This record gives sequence, structure tokens and C-alpha cells, in this order.
Amino acid sequence: MKKFTCLLIAFLCYQSLSANPNDPPIDKRQYFTQNLNGKGIELDGIPNESAWNTVPWDSEFTQWQPNDGAPASQNTRFKILYDEKYLYFGFRCYDTEPEKIEKRMGRRDEFPGDWVEVNIDSYHDQRTAFSFTLSVSGVRNDEFISGNGNEWDESFNPIWYAKTHVDDQGWTGEMKIPLSQLRYDGDNENHVWGLQVMRRLFRKEERSTWQYIPRNGVGWVSRFGELHGLKNIPPQRQVEIQPYVLAQTETFQKEEGNPFIDGNDSSISGGLDAKVAVTSDLILDMTVNPDFGQVEADPSAVRLDGFQNFFEERRPFFIESRNIFNYQVTGSDAGGDYDQDLLFYSRRIGGSPHRFPDLLDNEYADVPTNTSILGAAKFSGKTKKGWSIGILESIAQQERAVIDFEGNRREEVVEPRANYFVGRLQKDIKEGETVIGGIFTAVNRGEGLEDIMHKNAYSGGLDFQHYWKNRTWTFRAKGIFSRVEGTPEAIYETQTAFEHLFQRTDADYVEVDPNRTSLSGHGGTVSIAKYGGKEGAKGQVFKFQTGGTWRSPELELNDIGFMQTADEINHFTWAGYHFQKPFSIFNSLRLNYNHWARWDFGGSLTNLNWNVNAQASFKNLWSMGTGFNLNPLEISNNALRGETAMRKLPGMFNWFWVESNSSKKVRINYFQGISIVPHKRAKFREHSLRIRVQPLDALSFSVRAAYGKSYRKQDQWVENVDYQGGTRSIVSQVNQENFRLTARLNYNITPDLTIQYYGQPFIFRPKYKNFAYVADALNKDFNQRFQRFTDNQISFDETEDLYLVDENEDGQTDYSFGKPDFNFVQFRSNLVLRWEYIPGSEVFLVWSQGNTPDAFDDLDSPIGKSLFSNMFDEKAHNIFLVKFTYRFLL
Repeated sequence: MKKFTCLLIAFLCYQSLSANPNDPPIDKRQYFTQNLNGKGIELDGIPNESAWNTVPWDSEFTQWQPNDGAPASQNTRFKILYDEKYLYFGFRCYDTEPEKIEKRMGRRDEFPGDWVEVNIDSYHDQRTAFSFTLSVSGVRNDEFISGNGNEWDESFNPIWYAKTHVDDQGWTGEMKIPLSQLRYDGDNENHVWGLQVMRRLFRKEERSTWQYIPRNGVGWVSRFGELHGLKNIPPQRQVEIQPYVLAQTETFQKEEGNPFIDGNDSSISGGLDAKVAVTSDLILDMTVNPDFGQVEADPSAVRLDGFQNFFEERRPFFIESRNIFNYQVTGSDAGGDYDQDLLFYSRRIGGSPHRFPDLLDNEYADVPTNTSILGAAKFSGKTKKGWSIGILESIAQQERAVIDFEGNRREEVVEPRANYFVGRLQKDIKEGETVIGGIFTAVNRGEGLEDIMHKNAYSGGLDFQHYWKNRTWTFRAKGIFSRVEGTPEAIYETQTAFEHLFQRTDADYVEVDPNRTSLSGHGGTVSIAKYGGKEGAKGQVFKFQTGGTWRSPELELNDIGFMQTADEINHFTWAGYHFQKPFSIFNSLRLNYNHWARWDFGGSLTNLNWNVNAQASFKNLWSMGTGFNLNPLEISNNALRGETAMRKLPGMFNWFWVESNSSKKVRINYFQGISIVPHKRAKFREHSLRIRVQPLDALSFSVRAAYGKSYRKQDQWVENVDYQGGTRSIVSQVNQENFRLTARLNYNITPDLTIQYYGQPFIFRPKYKNFAYVADALNKDFNQRFQRFTDNQISFDETEDLYLVDENEDGQTDYSFGKPDFNFVQFRSNLVLRWEYIPGSEVFLVWSQGNTPDAFDDLDSPIGKSLFSNMFDEKAHNIFLVKFTYRFLL
């Protein structure tokens, strides 16, 4: 493996150094606009006012997909005007079959049906841009583009105006974009901005652009055309204030004797969001007492392997401008669990309290579900000299549980007050061909929970990225550090936590020190990649990325970041041969190869993995993909939760998916995954089917059913128990089933008045049998690795729900462990009516429902019956709220 990897890297580096430039620069188109000079435009979707005659139409769009480089199948024209406050766009989208124009509707940022899109690089830094998309149905969509097109942030939510009109020649549209929603150098007299215009022809899934950008090239914003003629645009001093008022009532199952769970609760609250343009290119965002009641609930998730679940951020304040603060430790094209590792994971702010009080008999506690955020602020933007700046500060209040004992009440801290800070800085050099940057994070906590939580936590990193050969080649490097400080008890908790496990008896390069009051770690990534180059006759091009990433044993990011595990050195390589132009039955075809290898800091090889996969889109607009993984070696340092490393079962995994034509009223997606282990020691099977139906332009609904079933013989960890002065790691076979059904409905009464429903019943059931203890965790012989208990050694006490083990068969119980089987059932749903009654101001009516019934012991009925018979057995927790916001523009 090492020889193969070295030879491959040497070959790819040779190609980088010896290849001739093969992706010549593309001539940039230019559009020259004019000032309205007091003339008016009535925003009605028809660009026929006399003011439009002062500038010419521009057209000649080129296909980007499916037939890269071919003329667009339908003609598109546009014009641009401006005044001191607004930028105006007029469009004429010709269509020889206007009756086939797709007028689908959706919520903002769903990009339904036919549309036109404008990308504006007003910084003209060739890396970032503002995107405005107008569907023929009148739905507005907007994104902030960063990383030269690698990241598109849908949370960007500016105020702008647009109208459309359909006629016998096709359709027309007008956009009116306030200059205050863009960022630019207000001191320039003559501006040159990057410009791209794209049109989507939905029925053919054709996308054509004004400025042709080959799909085999690297970069998006850096290849835009140019907008000229913007003269003496005054700096915009944007000030937006958006207060909110919220009324909420809750109903839930009453618990007899519990004074805190009496069946209902009501409250009224308020808060404030604000946005202030410090300069025309730097913005300050603030929020006081934010509320996120309209946010969709997280999907249900359960894991048996000990790793934490990663949930996407859904709260508006934290997802807006998140691209600035996004700092992946790796970010490889080959993929891997380590790609989720982040220096800043905003879900840490306002999360669940870290402690639940220990209660005596007849004691009840009122514990906050989440930590309250007192306030937060973000300062972000880009300076004239190419410095991107991002600063985030947030304060979470101390949370206390109220504990009642027969009417007497006391309080106990369950979460200390905390201050969260993130600072990000990047600098573009030579129009973004080289980018350097850094990040620093800090968490500082007040009094409380010093025995389990860090008092202070710091992390930071430096990053470097360089492009050459017309941006087809890139080199990336990142280096990060962390330092956590606290009491010896808190640092001991970190040393022995799942992510570190310094107590492992076979890890002589780490040790637990109960007297330490700090830990310091490091990590990083280095990679080289090729993303473009000379095309073959069918648009085929070779791409690759190779590199390495590491996490030292003491690295700790989980106070404000996200890290699955430390103590890893990973190598990854991805190579792809991509056909990007239509041929035969294909619109495009991608053939990929990946391999991964992993070592720990003790030098032990712990993982080998190979993958080949193919993904195809067809001329009938269907698509499909398949892949095969081979995993001959898997040694886990975490599986036994701190005892020793354990050799896991090797295996093979095959997956397949197919998706029907997305332009049809009914769309179907099917996925199947199958994993097989030699000698039938493990098997995994997963199926999912999603059906999406669009009976009306304004109505769509979808249902996705996913079922998984697996078993693993003997290597599923159960518990570590004490035995004869040592530790026994109990393992077993586990048979696991899970099922989820996800339903969604979207109804657009108008583009600004929508109803959305989301509901998900979920069940997860593992059942354990054939218990054993680990005898020789790294033995290659599976039968020597574990010692299964005989019937004379193990028995089950139904009264105590315990397994009793008499290992030496002397008639006395040597140790015991709890029955690990469980049946988890949960239902979550949201029904949201959203009305944007004026641009930027909204009303939400929300009904959220959740239920986690006591179905823990329902282990024998079929999981479908268990799910739907238990789901509403108990009264659900219902939340009804009304939220009113109003945006003031000052």
C-alpha cells in the first residue's frame, strides 16, 4: 500500500510539473450599463419603458449543461440599468414552445421551474459574488457565493424586488436590487464588477450562460464577464432593524405528582435582529434574545458505535454568512468521516445543558431544554485590499434547574454562563490565485460544572491555497491547534473521553495524568489536486486529489467545534475520469477511484479502504450511480471504550441508486446498500424509496421510506465490567432494524405566502445475543478474538433486568451487566405558514409536534407495528406559536 501510494503521488506530481498549460484563458465578455438619470421604471415584469432603450440588449448564451459549449437551444437577452440606489435587470427569455414553460412554485431558495439567475462580483475579487435568481413563477432565490464557486450559501436573504410576465414569445422579467444589499468599494468613481447571467430551461434541464465557462475548468467567479459603466455610485449606509414578538403555548402529557409537568404552558417573548453597514463593504449583524421556533426539527438519529451525531445548522442567524466561518480541518474530495471535523460548529452555541440533576425519591426537576442565547453579533465583509474579515461573538446565559421536593424548591446549575468567540481572516493575492488565512476560536465559561467542563477552550489555524496552470492545479495546506484548560477533574474527563481514550492499555504513547489542568493538540491537512485540463472528444478530463490529514492525541475541538476522534493520521487519494459532454446515451458520465489508509500516533496501521464508483446522467434525464467498497482492515481504538484497540470485521459494501426525470410531475429515487462480511459474520442491507409528486405548479409533496437491517457477530461492544482486579469488555452479536418515514408538503398560495409540512416517524431497535468477552482483541483469528459464555456461565435475572455471569463456574456471580436491548420510537413534525407581507417582514404560524413514547421494551412485535401502534399512545408534546417580525430600513 505504501509503495503504491508513493508511486501514485510521484506520478501525479510529475504530471503537475511537466504538463504544458492546457486550459487557455477565456475571453471575458463585457456589458456597458447606463445611469437612469431620473427616468423611471415600473416594476411589472415587462421591460418596455423608454428608459430601457438607453442600453442595448445582450444575448448569445452558451450551454453549460448538458452539451457544454454548444449554443443555447432558446435565445435569452438582458439589459442592465442603475441609479444611485438600485441596480435594474430586464430579461427576455424566448421560447419556441411557450406552453411548455414550467411555472412551478416553491418556497424562497427552492429554485423551482424555469428561471434566470444573475451573479454579481461587486467586490471584483474573483472569489465571491451575490446571486439573485428569479423563477418564471415569481419565486425569488438568493445565495452568497464564496470560494470561487465552491460554496453557495442559501442563507443569504437580502431585500430585493422582481416581477415576471409570460407571453406568446416566452417570458420576461425585471429585477430591482438595492445597492445596499451588495458590497463594494464606495470610494471608486468607475466600477468594474464581475457578471454572469444564467438561464435554466427546466424541461430539458439545460443551463446556458452569457459568459461561457467550460465545465472542465476550475473556478466560477474568477471566470465571470465584466459589468462596466457604473460611475460615482455613492456608498450605501444600510441600517436594518427587525424586532419580533412571539406568543407560544404548549400542551403535553401531564405527569401526576410532578409540579412542572402539569399539561400546558404559555409564554410571550420578544427580541431584536439588526444589520448595520459600517462601511459599504463591512456589515455588523446583531441579535438579542433570538428565537428559532419556526426552524424545522432535527431528524431522529441513534448510533451504537459511540460517535456523536452531526446535525446541520438550521437557525437563521447562524447559517447566514456561515461560509466565512466554515473551517473544515480536511475537506477532501475523497470523503471520509474526518471531513465533518470543524473548528467552528455553531450548534455548540445554545445546545442542551451538560448536566441533569441527581434526584432523590419524590424529587422533580424543571431543566431547560436548551441554553438561552442572550445575544450574538457578527462583523463580516471584505476590505478594498482583499482582506476578508469575520468576527462572531455570542453570550449564553447560565442555566439552572429548579428542583422541587414536596413544595420546597432549590436551584442547581446545569450549564455555566459562556462566551463564544470566532475570528476569521483571509487575504487574496494576485486575484485569488493565492489565498492565505487564519482562524481563532475561544470559549470562556463562568462558574459551575468545573468538574466536567473546560474553563477555557482555544483553537486556531492557518491555511494556504495556491492555484496554477490557469487554476487547474491547486495546492492546499492547513495547520490547526487546540488548548483546553480546567480543573484536574475536567481534564481527566477529556483524557478518558471517547474521542481520546488515553487509558487504553495498548497505547504506550499516551497516558492518563490525573493532575493535568490543560491539554494541547495539533492537526492539519496537506493536499495537491488537479481539477481541469485538456478535454478529449467526448469532453473527458482526468481529475485527482491526494493528500494527508492528521489529528494529534491531545487535539480537542468539541467546545466550539466538531471532532469525531483524535489520534489519527489519514492518507486519501481520489481520481476521476469524467465525460462532461453528451455521447451515446449519456449526458455525462463520471468514473471515480478512491483509497484511504489510517494510522494512529503509535504507528499502527488501523484502516485500509478502496472504492470504485460510477455516476451517470442520461439523455432522457434519468440518472444513476453505483459503487463498491473493499475494507480488508479495520482496527478501532474506540470500539471498546478505552480498553484496547480491537480488530473489527473486514467487509465489502455495494451501493446503487437511480433517479427518474426531475422535470416530470412524478419523480422517483431509489437507493440500495448491501454490505457483506466473509463467513457470514456480518451483513447490512439498506433500502430507501422517495416519491415526489407535483400535481399543481403551487403544490408538491414527497414521501421517503428508509429501512435498514443488519447483524454483526460478536464484536458489538456492550459494557466494560470489573473482574479479578482487571476489566472485562463484554461484546455480543447484535441484530438491528430501523425504519423512518419522511413526509413533506409544500403549498404556495403566492410566492410570498406558503404552507410547509414536515413529519417523520422513526424507530430503531437493536437486539443482543450470544454474549462473550474479549480474549485477544487484535487476533486475526476471529474465533480466538472472543470467548463466548456458555449456558452455565451466564443467566438472565428478569426481576432486575440483568445478565449474571459466573465466569469461573464456582456458583457465585462474578459480575453482571444490564440488558442492552431497546426499542426507540419517536415522531417529529412541523407545520409552518409563512407570509412575507412586505419584503423582509414576516409572519409565522407554527404547529410543532413531538412524541417519544415509552416503547423501550416492545422488542418482539414487527417494527412497523411497534412504530405506528406506539407513536401516538401517549399525548404528544404540541407547540403552537405565532411570530411577527417587521424590518425597518433606516
